[in-house]
Amino acid sequence: MTGPSARTGRAARTGRASLHGPGWIVAVDTGGTYTDAIAVSSDGLIKVAKVPSTPADPGLAFVRAVTGLAAAGVVPGDVRMLFHGTTIATNALLTGGLARVVLATTEGFRDVLGYRDGTRPAVYDLEQPRPRELVPRRDRIEVAERLSGRGEVLTPLTEEEIDRVVAGIAERQPAAVAVSFLFSYLDSRHEDALAQALAKRLPEVPVTVSSAVAREFREYPRTATAALNAGLRPVVGSYLAQLRSRAERLGVDAPLLIMQSSGGCLPAERADAEAHRLVLSGPAAGVAGAVALGAGYGLRRLVSLDMGGTSLDVCLIRDGVPPVTPTQSVGDDPILCPSVDIVTAGAGGGSIAWVDRAGRLRIGPQSAGAAPGPAAFGRGGDRSTVTDAHVVTGTLPADVQLAGGLALDTGAARRAVAETGGQLGLGAEDAADGIVLVAVAQMTAALRRVSVERGIDPREYTLVAFGGAGPLHAGLLLREAGLGGVLVPRYPGLFAAAGLVSADLRIDESSTVLRVLEPALLPELASWYRHAAARLTGQLRRDGIRAGQIRVLASADCRFVGQGYELNIAVAPVTRRGLASLATRFRARHLQTYGHSDAAQQVEVVTLRLAAVGALPRPEPAALPRGGAAPPPQAQTGRVRARMPGERAPRTVPLYDRDALLAGNRLPGPAIVHQLDATTLVLAGQRARIDSRGSLWLEEAR
Repeated sequence: MTGPSARTGRAARTGRASLHGPGWIVAVDTGGTYTDAIAVSSDGLIKVAKVPSTPADPGLAFVRAVTGLAAAGVVPGDVRMLFHGTTIATNALLTGGLARVVLATTEGFRDVLGYRDGTRPAVYDLEQPRPRELVPRRDRIEVAERLSGRGEVLTPLTEEEIDRVVAGIAERQPAAVAVSFLFSYLDSRHEDALAQALAKRLPEVPVTVSSAVAREFREYPRTATAALNAGLRPVVGSYLAQLRSRAERLGVDAPLLIMQSSGGCLPAERADAEAHRLVLSGPAAGVAGAVALGAGYGLRRLVSLDMGGTSLDVCLIRDGVPPVTPTQSVGDDPILCPSVDIVTAGAGGGSIAWVDRAGRLRIGPQSAGAAPGPAAFGRGGDRSTVTDAHVVTGTLPADVQLAGGLALDTGAARRAVAETGGQLGLGAEDAADGIVLVAVAQMTAALRRVSVERGIDPREYTLVAFGGAGPLHAGLLLREAGLGGVLVPRYPGLFAAAGLVSADLRIDESSTVLRVLEPALLPELASWYRHAAARLTGQLRRDGIRAGQIRVLASADCRFVGQGYELNIAVAPVTRRGLASLATRFRARHLQTYGHSDAAQQVEVVTLRLAAVGALPRPEPAALPRGGAAPPPQAQTGRVRARMPGERAPRTVPLYDRDALLAGNRLPGPAIVHQLDATTLVLAGQRARIDSRGSLWLEEAR
């Protein structure tokens, strides 16, 4: 299995009794600007909390969010599952906050992390900065051992060599150790022997072996993944230990489940050993929520759009299954682990508007973040952001209640936007409108990258818009991108947290084989899938998942012999019969993807992949009370002056309190629908309707 915990077979604290029965399911998602929490009771009652994030100590915002839920009526002792989406691994990776690692590698391969994969990110840039090396050269130790490309031992790893290497590592006093030997994905005995010796000599130092975190070929990505995991383990392990302690002090004694980049969760007891799987924890939660929400409506073609304070994350979902890629890149570093395929753009609510040297208005990727935040937040920010632009135009009314008791400072927002406008020769209102339209153009481009540029017609897809700023731009995106419709969840600003509640446990395993696909190979492949499925389902059973709630997803990376890139092909059923059609399905996918295929060319199976998913109890939220087409009088809290995007002058539009709307209510545009965690903008010529789940549907009026 691809995580260290697979070898130890450790059972998590998710005992059978704790996963089932009455009580609350609580989820806390840490974002760049806000930390969101949602609690769902076994009878469908929902409680929410939203507090400012605390980047210096993310666990503090976690405590404040859980405390907010307790104040709303959630009894900590009645919590039976606690989910968490965290940015701790992402931040450590992007800010250089990794722990000090010593890398042990095969003799002659000390510089794999230096020359990487041999490519240049910008081929014609003669002055591009050299990417950072995850482990400094002085902390890389060569080991006299060697396997061949067939797994044969060419240079045995002796006890004397193990003693020498262990002594050299101990002398450097690292916070963590990574071991990555050549071809260890074929035979891990050398890595295991050194890891065991290190555990005896340095019992307090976590050791990561590459064959455990990624049993796959390609030396640089596997070595980089091992080094990243090693550098993250002390950081993530310390954070999760503190988090469990803080939760217990609050009275919460429930299994802690952590979101992975794959869109599934794993128990915290295993998360620290598989820290590299948490790098895209936050964005994956929103995609999981979109899939679950769409399934409730029978929708299988979706585009999830998560627009928070710092960035925009877009994912196209076909056939009700989120796309998962076997490799992710964060910054300059590859990570071999399944990750939801998300396109990110620097267009969040806190993205800074600026004017480049050519006099063009630009948005992001710099962000005001949680501190100081947009100028409108009144915390010292003085640079204009997308949020400030909406405050100036009035589409984000200044007198509405915001999460955390935040009051908007219209004057500060206007001064910041006016300064940007001055560089463009525009007044504050025109500059604000331009900021919004440029941001929407960047969002539309991101939507096109996951749809039109992949040969997919966006008119056949429903946009699920969430995040604190997503619904504010959903109507514009509906119009600009030509989508089939927009679905705004009941709590869009808390939807990543809601997605955590919708997530299941997931364990992944992979193994590189590099064999030509022929009938004689099928029994061997079927045997691997059979034994891997037994291992993974056994672990899920120990985690407390019932046998009938486990499903297995099998696939294989294939290519034509001689190619250097692969396509992932689903294997169904996971039998010899299913494997026998693998070549045919690969050729069909190759034709669909690249426009050509070769019926005579042999197909090579590169890497086998298996995921076991254990379904967790998922309470159904209570239905919204039903009303008529017209909203109740108390739902309209007033009328505000606002300049709608693209219009030349402000107009008076109705302002609605979403919490007061009933199922069946219809709202013609233009209108502004506000709630504590987000604001939805309904443009002229559009209409919104509320359904029994509390979701808001946005569509063009015809």
